[in-house]
Amino acid sequence: MQASDFCTHYHELNERLAVSALGPSAAEAHGILCAMLCTGEPQAAESWIAELLADAAADRSTADPSTWACQRSLQDLAARTRTGIADPYLGFTPLLPEDSAPLAERAVALYDWSRGFLYGLGLAGMDVSQFSGPVREVCDDFAAITHLDLKDLDDSEENEQALTELTEFVRVAVMLVYEEQCPVAGVGR
Repeated sequence: MQASDFCTHYHELNERLAVSALGPSAAEAHGILCAMLCTGEPQAAESWIAELLADAAADRSTADPSTWACQRSLQDLAARTRTGIADPYLGFTPLLPEDSAPLAERAVALYDWSRGFLYGLGLAGMDVSQFSGPVREVCDDFAAITHLDLKDLDDSEENEQALTELTEFVRVAVMLVYEEQCPVAGVGR
């Protein structure tokens, strides 16, 4: 998925997720998905969609068309994310607003994404204490991101650089977690 498509998908998914009783942002939903994919569970994407749309009508005849549009968007995102996360050459990217969005919006989205990732690990029943030292550190770092004070974030060059570095860290860290938890799946995909 090209960066411009990913950003368009971000805004579209944010709107479509209004049908979810959980009320996640697109970034948070993507964080949850990435964590669940990192578990190696073959049905991770399906479980993720079921979690996000749990309170939406399960019966196609009674469901709102917006629920099915959201489900299709989630299925598309899951397929693209699974491909990107499993193949480092294709370049995994967390689903966040485009670089031209206000710094505060992008920072909040990274916060949401990190919170979603940690939630997704718990949802998948993963015990972080059982991870290797480097992966436990990644989870600690994601938790630290969720504790950042974003209230008075100004659009300074220093903050822009810090956000860029955190975003790159998250991108690489997720691939590290995936490779450790899914070593066979991460090779050759």
